[in-house]
Amino acid sequence: MSVESVYELQGSASPDGEPVRTGHGVEALKRAFLDNLFYIQARFPEVASPRDYYHALACTVRDRLLHRWIRTARAYKDRHSRTVCYLSAEFLLGPQLENNLINLDIGANVGRAMRDLGMDLDLLVRQEEEPGLGNGGLGRLAACYMDSMATLCLPAIGYGIRYEFGIFDQEIRDGCQVEIADRWLRYGNPWEIPRPEITFNIMLGGHTEQQVEHDGRLRVIWVPGRIVRGVAYDTPILGYGVDNANLLRLFKSEAPEAFDFQAFNYGDYYGAVEDQIAAENLTKVLYPNDEPVAGKRLRLEQQYFFASCALQDMIRIYQQSGRPLADLAAKYVVQLNDTHPAIAVAELMRLLVDEHGMGWDEAWDITRHTFAYTNHTLLPEALEKWPLDLFARTLPRHMEIVFEINRRFLDEVRIRFPRDDERLGRLSLIDEHDKRYVRMAHLACVGSFAVNGVARMHTELLQRDVLADFHALWPEKFSNKTNGVTPRRFLRLANPPLAELITGVVGPGWERDLERLRGLEQVAGDTGFQDGWRRAKRTAKERLAALVRERTCTVIDPATMFDVQVKRIHEYKRQHLNVLRIVSCYNRLKAGLDGDMPPRTFLFGGKAAPGYFMAKLIIRLITGVAATLEADRQIRDRLRVVFVPDLNVRTGHYIYPAADLSEQISLAGKEASGTGNMKLALNGALTIGTLDGANVEIREEVGAENFFLFGHTVEEVARIRALGYRPWELYQRDQGLRDALDLVDSGFFARGDRTLFRPLVEALKSHDEYLVLADFAAYLDKQDEVGHAWRDEAHWTRMSVLNVARMGRFSSDRAVLEYAREIWRIEPVPIATASA
Repeated sequence: MSVESVYELQGSASPDGEPVRTGHGVEALKRAFLDNLFYIQARFPEVASPRDYYHALACTVRDRLLHRWIRTARAYKDRHSRTVCYLSAEFLLGPQLENNLINLDIGANVGRAMRDLGMDLDLLVRQEEEPGLGNGGLGRLAACYMDSMATLCLPAIGYGIRYEFGIFDQEIRDGCQVEIADRWLRYGNPWEIPRPEITFNIMLGGHTEQQVEHDGRLRVIWVPGRIVRGVAYDTPILGYGVDNANLLRLFKSEAPEAFDFQAFNYGDYYGAVEDQIAAENLTKVLYPNDEPVAGKRLRLEQQYFFASCALQDMIRIYQQSGRPLADLAAKYVVQLNDTHPAIAVAELMRLLVDEHGMGWDEAWDITRHTFAYTNHTLLPEALEKWPLDLFARTLPRHMEIVFEINRRFLDEVRIRFPRDDERLGRLSLIDEHDKRYVRMAHLACVGSFAVNGVARMHTELLQRDVLADFHALWPEKFSNKTNGVTPRRFLRLANPPLAELITGVVGPGWERDLERLRGLEQVAGDTGFQDGWRRAKRTAKERLAALVRERTCTVIDPATMFDVQVKRIHEYKRQHLNVLRIVSCYNRLKAGLDGDMPPRTFLFGGKAAPGYFMAKLIIRLITGVAATLEADRQIRDRLRVVFVPDLNVRTGHYIYPAADLSEQISLAGKEASGTGNMKLALNGALTIGTLDGANVEIREEVGAENFFLFGHTVEEVARIRALGYRPWELYQRDQGLRDALDLVDSGFFARGDRTLFRPLVEALKSHDEYLVLADFAAYLDKQDEVGHAWRDEAHWTRMSVLNVARMGRFSSDRAVLEYAREIWRIEPVPIATASA
């Protein structure tokens, strides 16, 4: 397009009469795009880069979001709508352009507008930097729930941290994970609106003092060691098929004074900006390595920072209504997404008592009617505990408040359970064993009116084991809310061919009512429909194969079974069980056995925490096996392993639709729920898995005959451990297992280095914390069943169709509705559609 034609179009009125700023027609979109290219990016086409065009298009779409967002905010304010405030350390949003095009229903028109202007929409979409605001399931769940709350027209605000670098980018160098800074903000973020006028002072360290007020009341003054300032950044979250757009407000840390002019004049150039650097470090990185004390302190400061910013902002907004703070719990319900924001319980007490002059009893009544707590883990190490001395040094006033909450709480426990000192010790907010700790999950339970797990089995185990004493004390607080995923992103956006095929059978609208997928059952065995199903799967597999070749230079065959395990790398998720099975298959193929085994491509993906040695060693084993098999020309077309680096939401858009088999093989009783299992099944992958987390409910829904179950149950795991688990005996007894472990130990997959995988092998043979060896034989047997089922193409396809047809329960819309009705007690506030 010539400069002259651009100038001719730019700024002119839309021929169809639509406002350029908010219209959805092709002409209005073209003119808005050119306006933004000129006036936001300050570019003209001859010098504009693809990234300039992306930003211009993002701003064009954002204008249409803001039109709805402002109307939504006004309606919520005018109606004094009860609002859920969702506090989460992570919001793994994923790329936003395509998702917003779907929610606005303007994808076709935007595509046409870009073609008319000589643009490639797919190229522009690829320019988007994915926000690095989460690590895995927790952050993605928060994003799914924000999507569903807007879609269901539920008033909501998400609160979190605007990490400058977020989770690291993962590279694989010499087979090892290398963490690279995730510079997702380097080109700016067109979806956010800075709010420099919305700031809050956050105090850290120091000490407390007491003073007597003029009315004789004792008041505690926190004298901080330092102060940082939280600055708000807003992102609109639009619902699907509605005009509601909710608010995601993230906070960045800054110094109250960014520059010490006096220090600079004295020649102390570093000192002039030292405070600013220290303050900004607080929100630099998601989950700093907390092995050193400094890392622990930074992580605690992060959690307090965003919890305090959120609560101060809620009170600020509430006070604009002129209503008394005594009614705060009628306006807001605060959902704590895991234990990271649990410090908010003590912080709300501080704000109400110290800053707003309330008495303790009134403040505590408000607090315990405001918070609800979602637990996301059964792992003791993930139920955060802070060393008492670290907590007291970092948050001295909160230490006093926690002690007082604990004193009053334990008095209540003594009345309910007299002379039961052991119970008191188990329930106390302070762990008195050895080094003293503050138990954050206990604080969340005591300070919340509701506690929930995220899968039925998880909730049962919470009530029976992890939080058993709290359940005995307050059984009415506990409920289950099984997780869900948004079908808009993980089916409609990620898998257009399959989504189109589904619409052809069940009609439009299933994106908001996933139970309508049940209509697929009637065509599950239809030959013509199965052909279309397999074509959609083949398209997805070819798309993933192209990505794998681009990222790893490995060529994978879409005709093979794609056997997928993509999730955070952790021993309890047992990626090493999968690898040992691959090694066993390799041994058998080299020995001339398993000649009829269908060819498979094993795809792994996931990040290991930087300080988690064993998880990083598992990645090194996967890549070592992958390299060895790739070099073996006799085997590689039968057995190929690929580690897809830097797993994130965008990569998931490629992997979930392409998977044939979903590996959900964690040790029973360790996974809270999982959502990757749902995303994969929703796209037609069959599951091989244990009775863990949401696998139990998925198997019930899709049918036991459409799920490959193996492994010991929770009860059997407990019995094995009670009798004394001896993995060495299993190693000695099982020839195939021994051969696999010995080959790993020999250095065969480490270029002859016999020491590299020794820690992993020895851990498995000596104590095997997650019963990899105990489940090995059953896993191999079930994988043989998978191979037999794969050979029957029509039968496999029917199972795949039925998996998708029966996934309606696992929509995040269903989960959020349960929260809204049973915990939050909030009602939808639909925004009337306005003309553009």
